[in-house]
Amino acid sequence: MGYELHITRQKDLFDEDDARRISMEEWKEYVDADPDMRLDNYSEIITADKVLRLESDGLSVWTKYSGDGIEGGHAWFDYYEGSIAVKNPDDEIIGKMLEIAEGLRANVFGDDGEIYGRSKEGKISFRHDNDATVERSDDKKPWWKFWLL
Repeated sequence: MGYELHITRQKDLFDEDDARRISMEEWKEYVDADPDMRLDNYSEIITADKVLRLESDGLSVWTKYSGDGIEGGHAWFDYYEGSIAVKNPDDEIIGKMLEIAEGLRANVFGDDGEIYGRSKEGKISFRHDNDATVERSDDKKPWWKFWLL
């Protein structure tokens, strides 16, 4: 499954106001204008005995991601119903998401409703409504090791 962050204009992830949605045309225009992004509309993984393919209009890859192509990895940005989602992003990808959100006049939300931004020192931070801002750690543990000390 995985944890997702979303670039959206909605007030929260449950906001159904269509007027706030990022249109597919806006997303494609953004990707076309950003030389570091590429619109693929599909993702493909080749295993020893299968080819797994996901097709999705608006599915784009950030080509300047430092992990691009390493062990088949890419930073995929998936347009879906007026927002753009990324699964399990690291701080580098979250930084790109914040840049994109600024360009689209949007925000970055986590699955649990936290709002991402940058602290005064430029570090990636997040907060829940009515909560204090929390700076993200530079700890590079894989996301699935969050419970380990």
